[in-house]
Amino acid sequence: MKRTVLRFLKLGLLGLLALLTLLAGLFGYFVYAPEPAPPQLSGTLRKASIEVAGLTRSYRVYTPKGLPKGAPLVLVMHGSGEGPQRIRMGTGYGFERLADAYGFAVAYPKAYASDWNDCSVIGDKKVDGARADDAGFLAAMVDKLVAEHGLDPARVFAAGVSNGGSMAMRLALEQPGRYRAVAAVVANVPAPQNFQCKPSAQSTSVMIMNGTLDPLVPYAGGEISLLGLFYKGGPIISSHASAQYFADWNHLSAAPQTSRMDVPGGFSVEQNRWRNEGRTEVELVTIHGGGHGLPQAYAQRPRLLGPSPMAPDGPAMIWDFFARQPR
Repeated sequence: MKRTVLRFLKLGLLGLLALLTLLAGLFGYFVYAPEPAPPQLSGTLRKASIEVAGLTRSYRVYTPKGLPKGAPLVLVMHGSGEGPQRIRMGTGYGFERLADAYGFAVAYPKAYASDWNDCSVIGDKKVDGARADDAGFLAAMVDKLVAEHGLDPARVFAAGVSNGGSMAMRLALEQPGRYRAVAAVVANVPAPQNFQCKPSAQSTSVMIMNGTLDPLVPYAGGEISLLGLFYKGGPIISSHASAQYFADWNHLSAAPQTSRMDVPGGFSVEQNRWRNEGRTEVELVTIHGGGHGLPQAYAQRPRLLGPSPMAPDGPAMIWDFFARQPR
């Protein structure tokens, strides 16, 4: 009897180990993504902080060697639960590579809570029951960096991925005079019942870059949720409706110009551009077959977040959009 019990215990232990091994393998397959190798860059990355509304807020800033006075500034905002280092790696250090090539500064701010206090009502935006003024923090950080480095206040741009993209939309809607253009990646406009922003009468240029097979932020609109189980971010409208929302806000009444091209890996890129002879434009970049992440050639995204195209060069497309905006 004793030997039988021991045998069953042994079999049970082996079964548990096998299950744990299987789960670890599945975790590694769907969640793990190798870190990209840091590039050789000319400049320096430093950590900094600023006091805003009684809170110490942190950020990192990259400045290329020999950055001239009057250079542009690009804010790059991380996704939910992440931080500056994660967004640097998740974008393949792409904005720093571009900063070296084209001469601009890059700032990576840190959200106060897990989520940025963006236009959506729903999200993990509180710490000890209080929401921070993230837009105010970013404005103060921009003013500080412009003064410290002699940057051009008329060429300040903001980009963000996922929840950071949602925050970029808030900056466009509520502070268009401060940001010459913004780019929101894998993010859509919240549905009316989930919308808390107060759009300004003034407007600015907006790019939206989304994948059609995003399992977290649905391209066609709906509820932000991963597999219907994790992270509830509230309802959103579709990517096309989001781009049209910003086109209407910018009073761009003409139909968009459309182009499409194939890229390596079996993906294709469709661009819809709303333009006129004024100072603003709206562009929707659709990555057909793409998942949740910024496409680029250096950093692979976890399989759990859908297909991970290594082209087009997302950071370069964003910078091209920023750089062509008239002063």
